[in-house]
Amino acid sequence: MQRGSLKIVSRKAGPTWVLRYRVNSPEGKKVEHGSTVGLVSDFPKERDAWKEVHRLGLFLRINDDQGGVRIRFDALAEHYLKVEHGADAVRPKSLNTIPIVEHYVRDYLVARWGNQLAEDIGPLEIQKWLVSLHNNNGLAWTTVSKIRGLMQRVYRIGLIHEKVTRNPVEHVETRSKSDYKAITISPAQTLAILSKMDNPLHYALVLTCAATALRASELISLRWSDVLWLENRIRVSKRWAKGADGATKTKASDGYVPMHPVLAEELKQWRSLSPYTEPTDFVFPSFRADGKVPISPGIFVADYLRKAAIEAGVMIEPGQRWGLHNLRHSISNWLVNKAHVQAKTVQSLLRHSDVKVTLNLYTHEDGDETRAAQGAFLQAVGVGSQLVQ
Repeated sequence: MQRGSLKIVSRKAGPTWVLRYRVNSPEGKKVEHGSTVGLVSDFPKERDAWKEVHRLGLFLRINDDQGGVRIRFDALAEHYLKVEHGADAVRPKSLNTIPIVEHYVRDYLVARWGNQLAEDIGPLEIQKWLVSLHNNNGLAWTTVSKIRGLMQRVYRIGLIHEKVTRNPVEHVETRSKSDYKAITISPAQTLAILSKMDNPLHYALVLTCAATALRASELISLRWSDVLWLENRIRVSKRWAKGADGATKTKASDGYVPMHPVLAEELKQWRSLSPYTEPTDFVFPSFRADGKVPISPGIFVADYLRKAAIEAGVMIEPGQRWGLHNLRHSISNWLVNKAHVQAKTVQSLLRHSDVKVTLNLYTHEDGDETRAAQGAFLQAVGVGSQLVQ
């Protein structure tokens, strides 16, 4: 097995550590390849760069050709990451997804199974381990299900590339139902939150999110050129991820959302106050970065929105998830349960590919509506007319 060597090369981003190693060419000759490790500014000493080599699994990747030797699970997992994150990936991952996948693969799968031969791992021990992740580690079943799916994918890629001959995860089962229930707020609570937004940027951001149901990444990626004043709609063609524009979450997400005249007037008011008003400028810019990047939704939620929501009477427990995405849930819930808007219309606003997602995940049980329905039934029976005088 080769170790490779480290070399500092000049790159546009600055001096960069590169791991050099040799591979066999189609002609059978040894040729030199290189894999980027990181900037010298981030890893000033060579020993730091070597630690990053091992953290990234590069040592396993450069020795990926096992030459008939049974492969360990850590090498199989690194082979999967190389294939799935490569240019020829059948199922390419978004910039947001890549670090999450690497986290689950390295910190869970490799941490538990890395030293074992991949083909010696049995379905029953995998099943027991997945159950323990929920019972002992406190992971939600949806997370456990994702980890199982990734492990199955690791073996599936291994089968395709003839690294293994079996997939022990194929018949392993987990629960996939989530215990998470989003907190939704009423229009009155939305207004109360808006009243606490003293900064006009924050006010415009919350109002636009609440009215359009845009995802946070879609919202902050908006430029003024995306606001189509004459068409009364907003173009959604990208989302902000890892400091750059990326593709929308799904094909159905790429489209338009309506812009009511009331919202249009509020956005015009905000544009008159914003120092960044060119067509290519962000609608919701970061003042700290001189408008070069959009506002950070995570920082905004932590410093302003969450506090305003609690002050407005929204019941949020310490550590409970709550942010801009809850406004997306809230408009869906209110439109279906209170305004009785057709589900297909709400689906169009949220840009879901399937109306079942709108109804099952974004529309929640409404106590007032269920009580009213129950009362209508009792009145039809004749009980209500006798009791309510």
